[in-house]
Amino acid sequence: MNERQNPRQWPERYADRPYAYLTTVGRRTGRPHRIEIWFAVRDGRVYLLAGGRERSDWVRNLRANPHVTLELGGETHTGTARVLQPDTAEDQLARRLLVEKYRRGDELDEWGRTSLPIVIEFAALSNL
Repeated sequence: MNERQNPRQWPERYADRPYAYLTTVGRRTGRPHRIEIWFAVRDGRVYLLAGGRERSDWVRNLRANPHVTLELGGETHTGTARVLQPDTAEDQLARRLLVEKYRRGDELDEWGRTSLPIVIEFAALSNL
């Protein structure tokens, strides 16, 4: 399987980009809901932080339907999003990765501590 066939590898190529574009399915309308968002990448997974926590529309959408698309570096892939469990190693990893990537002084410390961490996982495609 080459890199193009394995969507778990594509986010790594664009990890230094400033933004990704997340599309969720509207929980009421069923229509696509696209946002520009900060992100971080580790081991083929994309991590996000929701400053509005559960009140964020996109978080409510992905809780209703975890199938999302993420556009990054001109590529769009489908993944499954989930809220990370509090106080787990992955929860702490998501917070650390995002704060380190976007930090300008200590201004993001509170955001990193209080935001809701989300992970998007991408399944490998079967050989064609």
